[in-house]
Amino acid sequence: MQYYLSKDAYLSQLMNGQGKKIKRWKEMENFPNVLQAKFEEVFNTNHEYKNNWKTLVFKNSNPIVLELGCGRGEYTVGLAKHFPEKNFIGIDIKGARIWKGASQAIASNLNNAFFIRTRIDFINSFFAENEVDELWITFPDPQPQETRERKRLTAPMFMERYKKLLKPKGIVHLKTDNEGFFRYTLDEIERNNYHLIEHTFDLYGERIESLDTKTQEILSIKTYYENLFSARGHKIHYLKFRF
Repeated sequence: MQYYLSKDAYLSQLMNGQGKKIKRWKEMENFPNVLQAKFEEVFNTNHEYKNNWKTLVFKNSNPIVLELGCGRGEYTVGLAKHFPEKNFIGIDIKGARIWKGASQAIASNLNNAFFIRTRIDFINSFFAENEVDELWITFPDPQPQETRERKRLTAPMFMERYKKLLKPKGIVHLKTDNEGFFRYTLDEIERNNYHLIEHTFDLYGERIESLDTKTQEILSIKTYYENLFSARGHKIHYLKFRF
């Protein structure tokens, strides 16, 4: 038997959800590891942290690694635990999701994990040329419609932005369950003569056992969406390349 919410119950649920989001946004204003940049701070201008992350935020000279579309921050937090000698920054527009990862980082005393609430479109307002050592793209929206190609996080527009902020030989990692998006990215890498280091269409079925133990541990960190898709029987695709 199907059950439908009444209009009042639906609106109440919607308002409660919005209230929870607003509450978390407010809480993050006092989080030491979250930056919620205002539009005017990044639109056609540079944020004060640009080229100053190591001095103003992390207070060290360690390498910087970004996670784009970090969602709940599983990879940002997981990688920060694995590599205390590196600094990790998760970026997402969804503040309520970031709240979870930021909260976990605080609870775990991870001083090398930080989060930015902003659109990926503004990434070059936050990071200077050659300021970033490595980049992770974990289960982004594949934007399958042809009319939305430019919104894919490996579309030419975004690739050019990554090239500016990554150091020479800086590595880009991608994990996704969407084969169409994965093949699209492989085509972009080939078309632009980027250096494809490795790739697999079935990470946990054919490739991961052949990797060293540390790499296996890193790739076994799973986001909320990866767990969801894996439970549905989706194969996980992985690649890494450099420009």
